Amino acid sequence: MKDAILRTVYWVSRIGLAGLFLYSGYVKLQSPLQFAADVMGYKLVPAGLVFPVAQYFPWVEIALGLLLLVGWRIRYWGVAASALILFFITLITITYARGIDANCGCFGTGEKISPFTIFRDSSFLVPALFLAFFKTKSDRITA
Repeated sequence: MKDAILRTVYWVSRIGLAGLFLYSGYVKLQSPLQFAADVMGYKLVPAGLVFPVAQYFPWVEIALGLLLLVGWRIRYWGVAASALILFFITLITITYARGIDANCGCFGTGEKISPFTIFRDSSFLVPALFLAFFKTKSDRITA
């Protein structure tokens, strides 16, 4: 019973995070100038890096989503997803704490950074950490 529950949580975490990163990257690619404006609104990225970040970062999210879907080295990609989500949480929390009225840019345009966006993005950390630390049978060393 316990193994079945863990397997279910594993698959839900893996597919859910893959979908999250694929969707997030895709939405940003659909409106790169708006995403660049959102990145600029954080006032944390030097002006010369705003457009390169807006142009290439969605591809990082899409690649991570695809790697989670493929299923190769899931623990590594769980760690990468955890680090990326922690990075996002840090950025939006710093921006909110500074009192900057910026768009999140997480899933498209028009969503202001708020305690809700910080909480929502923080909740994505749970499945990412699960994937980073959960050992599947292929991870276990057998004698």
